[in-house]
Amino acid sequence: MISAIGSAFPRIQTSPLQGASTAGVGAATTVAGADFGTVLSQVATNAMDAVKSAEATSIQGIRGDASTQAVVESVMAAERTLQTAVALRDKAVSAYLELSRMSI
Repeated sequence: MISAIGSAFPRIQTSPLQGASTAGVGAATTVAGADFGTVLSQVATNAMDAVKSAEATSIQGIRGDASTQAVVESVMAAERTLQTAVALRDKAVSAYLELSRMSI
């Protein structure tokens, strides 16, 4: 799942700071054209693809078309994907609850 999340994020471009000396100063990073909703959508799509792939491999394993190792690897990848999705959901719910407790 980590590779799926990493592939969902857009490329990060670096450019030197404008109007500042670059000696001893790192490059400023900017994300080109990425918004949070798009990134989450891509992560969700990659997660669904991993689960569907695990299901297909499991069915192939039952039929005898896939090796036991391939079935176990795909099921473990799907399990990691599901655990990551649950962790992201828990963090989002926790953040929402924290925001709802703030006084205006």
